[in-house]
Amino acid sequence: MEPLRIGILGAARIAGRAIVEPAKLTGARLVAVAARDADRAAAFATDHGVERVHASYQELLDDPEIEAIYNPLANGLHGPWNLQALAAGKHVLTEKPSASNAAEALQVQEAVRSSGLVFMEAFHYAYHPVMRRLQELVAKGELGELQHVEATMVMPPPADDDPRWSLPLAGGAVMDVGCYALHAQRMFAAYAGGAPKLLNARAGERKRMPGVDEWLNADLEFPSGATGAVRTSMAADNVEFSLKVVGSRGEAFAPFYVLPQNDDRVIVTTREDTWVEHLGTRTSYTYQLEAFAGAIRNGAPLLTDADDALATMQLIDECYVAAGMTPRPSNHQ
Repeated sequence: MEPLRIGILGAARIAGRAIVEPAKLTGARLVAVAARDADRAAAFATDHGVERVHASYQELLDDPEIEAIYNPLANGLHGPWNLQALAAGKHVLTEKPSASNAAEALQVQEAVRSSGLVFMEAFHYAYHPVMRRLQELVAKGELGELQHVEATMVMPPPADDDPRWSLPLAGGAVMDVGCYALHAQRMFAAYAGGAPKLLNARAGERKRMPGVDEWLNADLEFPSGATGAVRTSMAADNVEFSLKVVGSRGEAFAPFYVLPQNDDRVIVTTREDTWVEHLGTRTSYTYQLEAFAGAIRNGAPLLTDADDALATMQLIDECYVAAGMTPRPSNHQ
């Protein structure tokens, strides 16, 4: 397979883990990077072996050698620059969530459909064997009938000036970590009669930051009658990124499903036995980049395409409304 030729929008911290290392492991080329701070872009290129630096995001999109872009900008810039990249004829791998709100995600979905380009939202965990195994345990009936899915995404607070607390940049606990928990619920739709519906949500605002959620809890129900619970916070004492799946005959627990490279266990408990499976510490980001390249080169289907991104964004907006808050505003930069 010809190496994928990637451009990076912004010199974000996450890019080292999410695209630079996987590119080295899969043979993809990091053709260029652009950032608002030229010195930062130059340092990023030097540190990570990126071939060249562009003076602006648009200049990077205009580079004919780049065929795909990775967008790790602040949440509020995902939608606008995803649209710009698609308009420039580039395939897109965007950090989650793919847009600020469902209306913006719909615009992106329509642009993807009309362009015929590949679009992937970076819910990397969905491509790792840990998540695949959790789904398989349900699909094969090893846990019996699906009864309950419980996703916890909590972490200590970022600094007050962190963009993740910015309402104009589409910040908040749901947008940063809670989106994983909501997405994980949707990953079990095939085994529960369809997508889960939101029953209720409760949230708390960050002090001195009106409209920005510090935490949110939500309850969901699948058409089969199975239930879902989401707990998310950016003001916890510790990190917990766990997923529990309960069936009529047993349950499975992944203590760190979002970053399985840090803990690749799936702990299965049935009436008869308990055992631990190790699913491998090869990074979820590497599986993700392979899937992205496979979609571009071979037309392989993606779990986290523009349709999936829109459905997740609709659920996020529903959670905000149900909790008495407003969906994140669009950023018209």
